[in-house]
Amino acid sequence: MLTSIKDRSVIVTGASKGIGKGIAKVFAAQGAKVMLAARGEADLKATTDELNAAGGTCECRTCDVSDWESVQALVNDTAETFGGLDVMCANAGIFPQTKMVSMDPSEWDHVMSVNLKSAFLCVKATIPHFEKAGKGRIVLTSSITGPMTGFPGWTHYGASKAGQLGFLKTAAMEMSRYNTTVNAVMPGNIATEGLHDLGQDYVDAMIAAIPIKRLGEVADIGNAALFLASDEAGFITGQTIVVDGGQTIPESVEAIADI
Repeated sequence: MLTSIKDRSVIVTGASKGIGKGIAKVFAAQGAKVMLAARGEADLKATTDELNAAGGTCECRTCDVSDWESVQALVNDTAETFGGLDVMCANAGIFPQTKMVSMDPSEWDHVMSVNLKSAFLCVKATIPHFEKAGKGRIVLTSSITGPMTGFPGWTHYGASKAGQLGFLKTAAMEMSRYNTTVNAVMPGNIATEGLHDLGQDYVDAMIAAIPIKRLGEVADIGNAALFLASDEAGFITGQTIVVDGGQTIPESVEAIADI
């Protein structure tokens, strides 16, 4: 049992719904003080109220994770509100589905800014606080899409998620001087509002491709993030955990059929 999370100060970006909400819920249930951050104020407030009603200790702030001043304000405000900062879960991301032939270059730039640049900004903003504390934990939400798999319409998303893992390695080296670990969770297909927006046919096809025969739950990602943020994971840095129900294992559709 992980015992080192209670009363820790945690930021979760993209926390108003989906995987971010799942991560925030897991940390709150373990007694962490959680700052939920997202762009949409109404959903953010509703999620924060929901977690507090369940016994959590949560606050929320709106934040544009692609903007340096906004990220700095979020981190500094969290440290002031909770008396420091222990964990940064840089989870926020977008995944518009547009094939290259139809994609305006501005859409590519926007996805890179929200998904990849934000990882750099979130890590950079923690440095003064983790240096002062003498320790810290950073968990990035990457994906199997890009680093391990591909899907039509997600060239920009896949590139941003692969880019996060390239950033991860050197970031882990540089952050080690502050006794801070940097790791990533790589989700497969997780049951979220965004996934179901892609349609039931897509959902059914994804379930059929997963050996465990179900979509992942947001808590599955939250539990992985919780472990990487714990004292028990203190000697793990620059690494990834794939959480995909075995989706990336089979060689072919036929391999799935033979299970």
